[in-house]
Amino acid sequence: MLKAVIFDLDGTLLDTLDDLVDSCNKTLTELNMPQRSKQEIQGFVGNGLGVLMELAIPNGKENPFYKEALSLMRKNYAENSNNKTKPYSGIMNLLQKLNQNGIKTGIVSNKPDAQVKELTALYFNNFIEQNAATGENEACGIKRKPAPDSVFKVMENLGTTKEETVYVGDSEVDIETAKNAGLKCISVCWGFKTEAFLKGNGASVLVHTPEEILKINNLAL
Repeated sequence: MLKAVIFDLDGTLLDTLDDLVDSCNKTLTELNMPQRSKQEIQGFVGNGLGVLMELAIPNGKENPFYKEALSLMRKNYAENSNNKTKPYSGIMNLLQKLNQNGIKTGIVSNKPDAQVKELTALYFNNFIEQNAATGENEACGIKRKPAPDSVFKVMENLGTTKEETVYVGDSEVDIETAKNAGLKCISVCWGFKTEAFLKGNGASVLVHTPEEILKINNLAL
């Protein structure tokens, strides 16, 4: 019996792309590096800010200013993570329906843990508890996605097993994360990756609206 749904954050629950684009290009400008297009940055996200900046700056990690760029990006995004960010249409209704039917919800993201908790409290405080929302926190020994560590931590806090939990995300990283955690995966088509891309990366269950999630298998509510 399904007891919990764990969500990715960026591109799944929240449309965070504009704030990521603005923070990234602000960082690049401050370092006198060429700016990136929204489409380019959309392709860079999903693996955390470290990979985003590696892909955004010339020569990636070989660039002598990589560490400075990452540090500056963390600062800029921490200050500008909620200027244009908003929940996708239908998300709040989805979370409400899950909550009303006794299904627990959590968040696992590669976004910095502080921003994950901040945005969760701001948008989803009525549905998702702080200990069930986790972001990148490798300094504490919890490997980021696609490693299953953060998923297992949230499942532990929710008190659910693999058989009772499903994972929902918008990227190839989420598909791999669910596989590594031994969970069924639902891939959403409204996020940062296209349906064709998701299918090419192993997606087996795809949805085009949050409402469709409620109709899948034993989620039929």
